[in-house]
Amino acid sequence: MRQRLFLGGAWVEPEGGFYDVLDPATEGTVGSAPEASRDQVHAACAAAREAFGAWSRTAPEERAAVLARAAELIRDRLVPYAELAQAETGATTATARGMQVGVAAARFRRYARVESAEWAIPPQINEAGPMGRAGVMGALAVRQPVGVVACISSYNNPWANAAGKIAPALAMGNTVVVKPAPQDPLSVYRMAEALEAAGVPPGVVNVVSGASVEVGEAVVSSGDVDMVSFTGSTAVGRRIAEVCGRDMKRQLMELGGKGAALVLDDADIGSAVAGIGTTFSFYSGQICTAPTRVLAQRGVYDRLVEQLAVCARRLKVGDPREPDTVVGPVISAAHRERVESYIEAGRKEGAVVVAGGERPPPAQGFYVSPTLLADCTNDMTVAREEIFGPVVSVIPFDEEDEGVALANDSDYGLIDYVWSADVARAFRVARRLRAGGVGVNTVGRNMEAPFGGFKKSGVGRDVGSYALHAYSEVQSIVWPG
Repeated sequence: MRQRLFLGGAWVEPEGGFYDVLDPATEGTVGSAPEASRDQVHAACAAAREAFGAWSRTAPEERAAVLARAAELIRDRLVPYAELAQAETGATTATARGMQVGVAAARFRRYARVESAEWAIPPQINEAGPMGRAGVMGALAVRQPVGVVACISSYNNPWANAAGKIAPALAMGNTVVVKPAPQDPLSVYRMAEALEAAGVPPGVVNVVSGASVEVGEAVVSSGDVDMVSFTGSTAVGRRIAEVCGRDMKRQLMELGGKGAALVLDDADIGSAVAGIGTTFSFYSGQICTAPTRVLAQRGVYDRLVEQLAVCARRLKVGDPREPDTVVGPVISAAHRERVESYIEAGRKEGAVVVAGGERPPPAQGFYVSPTLLADCTNDMTVAREEIFGPVVSVIPFDEEDEGVALANDSDYGLIDYVWSADVARAFRVARRLRAGGVGVNTVGRNMEAPFGGFKKSGVGRDVGSYALHAYSEVQSIVWPG
């Protein structure tokens, strides 16, 4: 597969050549991805700018129809799309079909609802102005599209993450330039094919890729781009924000996480282990919402560590195409080395490796064993920094107030978790946590709830109707009452 760029409704040969996309499970070549030149990036942004006027004036029903057709096309091609996603990301079959391609189709369906595109703000009438009743004015608040949105997606889920940006942006009348992660861009090009087949007009959706950081830099700095929606590391997000700040570009930043999981002394340990154990299995820990930093009250600490160790040891690591595989590879050799360096740092700083810690078979592929580090402290590197792999650190605490303080003692604040049999207690603790979201006795997500972080975990909120806030501007229209 030698993939071409998608610019202004045309499939274009890349001026920067091609680079190999590797299967992290086999280290074989999946296909050749295109390397866009700076001029081609600027052409994509210009095409989106040219298409914006007509698309923004298109009736919401027409935009919704395009998204609905795209959803059906993606669903009809679920199996081949999932096979490609699996080859690019190393996801297990269930994850590739359900959480990657399946969620992408669901997101297009969700924003195909016409009420999404016409999300209204109630009219407002002031009762008296500075001139008394003679100054009464009517006011109507409406939503307008931002303009051209640069959608820069993450490697851990090229389907769901990109769809979560593209679908609400298009529903609100924006045009997009999509820059997928260099590790797995081919899936995003298949999404563009589905949108093209669904009838999206030329220039409304554009996709440019590249292994070089210059491609992303060119997208973000383009004068035709009005907003940047980015999912990725806090370090990269900070650099993007600096560029956006110079031109006052709108931003939606979903950045790093170091989720604290408070397990209180009255918790159901089985439930806590099942939730925390998803760090080992779900995307092989390559997910910003993972409960990677476990804070266990002394009364349950030993039992929790023991059962988490059993959980980690029994999970099968291997070829994600095998039906009984639970933990697939991480995305690349470089990332595997990064995760392993964190495990070694934990050892040197005094953490006890209770499970994992070694490189598992097979010889081919970028595998990391599910690893449990106990007797950690909150100042250790493994407790402070995002590892993005199947590694869990456990920290003991005594009193509830101490646990809350430890949870909040972090640069991050994306998603935290609380386990307690006393739901009122759990909700009380949740309200004290400085995080954009808190799971109570669950790691599940409500896809209509606002999603985003406090502190260095991001700026803004998306998902559900909140994405319509993010990809629109509020305009007030005032007239004599």
